[in-house]
Amino acid sequence: MTPVSSHSPHGQSSLRTVQVLGGGNAGSSAHVRSLASGLVARGVRVTVCAPVEADRAYDFTGAGAEHVHVPRSSDPASVAALRAACADADLVHAHGLHASFRAVLALSGRRTPLVVTWHDRAHAEGARAHLVRLLERRVVKAASVVLGTTSALVDRARRTGARDARLAAVAMPGPGRAVERDDPDRLRPKVRAELGATGRPLLIAVGSLERHRGYDVLLDASRAWLRLDPVPLVVIAGEGALRAALQQRIEDEGLPVRLIGRRDDVSELLAAADVALLPSSWESRSVLAQEALHARVPLVATEVGGVPELVGDAAELVPYGDPEALADAVVRLLGDSERRELLKERGGRQAATWPTEDETVAQVLSVYDELTQPQPMI
Repeated sequence: MTPVSSHSPHGQSSLRTVQVLGGGNAGSSAHVRSLASGLVARGVRVTVCAPVEADRAYDFTGAGAEHVHVPRSSDPASVAALRAACADADLVHAHGLHASFRAVLALSGRRTPLVVTWHDRAHAEGARAHLVRLLERRVVKAASVVLGTTSALVDRARRTGARDARLAAVAMPGPGRAVERDDPDRLRPKVRAELGATGRPLLIAVGSLERHRGYDVLLDASRAWLRLDPVPLVVIAGEGALRAALQQRIEDEGLPVRLIGRRDDVSELLAAADVALLPSSWESRSVLAQEALHARVPLVATEVGGVPELVGDAAELVPYGDPEALADAVVRLLGDSERRELLKERGGRQAATWPTEDETVAQVLSVYDELTQPQPMI
């Protein structure tokens, strides 16, 4: 079979793909950057349609792709811009529900194959949850192939009506333009001092300050840690709608928690931490979990979504919404250096089982090949 990265037998130019990205998810943005780099290296022409701020953060053009600014909105102007960018595409690959819905609108009336990757489940409540289900059905029925980053997402796509849903190979996200500039062991005391964690345990959580992240449960759990000596410091890196409410609780209840806003030095924060925390009500292929295991930082996470599949036996798993279980797991870890060392070792082994960037690109190319190469006559 002729690989898609070569010229076709008829002398046509190499495959042209358009990657559509909403720009709001760090994992999907990093995945598209990695995918663009790998595809371009294999001779595929890549256009990334994403908000301009996503290109500034992830440097798609630096990976050899063309970048076209398309806002996150699904208004007619944004859809028209996306439709124009897809005009001569051999295949369109959209990442995330809202980007996928825009791609469906932009490709209306065209026969261009559409691949959709679900990196996470859309979080919604009430009337908006019904709208999300309608969008999911519209997208999966239009998609040639749906790739889910976890088995749960693949099952969800199939239940929603996808005719072809598969488990995606997704490499651990890279750090975009950022690089690790210094030796983590040398940085550790400096970072801990800056955060105010000298001489006390440091617990790190990373993610947007939204309801599904479970930070209300984390604050509940932190009350139990006030009884420890020394009292651990909980640092939450991220921004979002709940910041004011969380900060008010921290101040009113005297909790040992700091909100430090959105950060681009998460690798340094993790390297300085004693334990990483993931208290979410739902996660698919959590970026924090991957970074923590790769950095050999003990992880306490909720047993939800794709987390158990991702981490295996390399993390302490607790039920969602149970602050006592979360607090107890952290206390046990802080008091058991052998357990922490075991989790570090298991974390390194588990990270080694995840797909590489080459394997991720190879799977995607295989799917593109199926959808664009002429099928032999039987």
